Amino acid sequence: MRAARILLIVLVVLGGLFVAADRIAVSVAEDKAAERAQTTQGLSSKPDISIKGFPFLTQVASDKLDDVKITAHDIQAGTGGERLRIDSFTADLRGVNLSDNYQRAVADTADGSAFITYADLTAAAPPGVTVAYGGAGKDGKGKVKVTGSVTDVPLLGTVKKSVTSVVSVEKGNTVRLHADMIPGVDSIPGLDKLIRNKIDFTRSLAGLPAGITVQSVVTTPSGISVAASGTNVVLAG
Repeated sequence: MRAARILLIVLVVLGGLFVAADRIAVSVAEDKAAERAQTTQGLSSKPDISIKGFPFLTQVASDKLDDVKITAHDIQAGTGGERLRIDSFTADLRGVNLSDNYQRAVADTADGSAFITYADLTAAAPPGVTVAYGGAGKDGKGKVKVTGSVTDVPLLGTVKKSVTSVVSVEKGNTVRLHADMIPGVDSIPGLDKLIRNKIDFTRSLAGLPAGITVQSVVTTPSGISVAASGTNVVLAG
């Protein structure tokens, strides 16, 4: 019995040491992965990366992590002069394959969401255009209010309009703001088109991890939430 107790104590101690070593290893790995993701994705700060599952060391030995969660802030999306700041991006990546001496990480599948504030949408809009929350529509869904001015309109000079805009997704990586109807413009030929040219616009979300595509947009009082998912999503590399 004494020998059995000693063996049990030894097993408990060894198990505790393994757990401690495993947790230390995962903490170091999370920090290194965050550094690598910041570099490869061009982020202004390190993202928060959490590696799920236990034990971690056996996952590393197989070069595949079960589940990795990432949260990043202040992402500059878009191309050229049409930039759009993403306030935050969160993603759950499953089946993360490690290669190139752990320099590359690619997830089998991923689901995530990006949040964009109205202030950032305004900053990305054409000059003189502002974007704000437009309240809930008749369908109960949130709307966006876009305000812009058109100058040199015949007989009217400058015309400033605020319209309720629909936010949609195009081509899997672009957010579009488009006014369904612009009231009070029927009396001036071509005014509807002039205003639409001002306040209807698209912005690319290029800058999210490769392999992620945008699926849908939900409007909230503080900004828009963009749902995304993908396969073979590149976390680092």
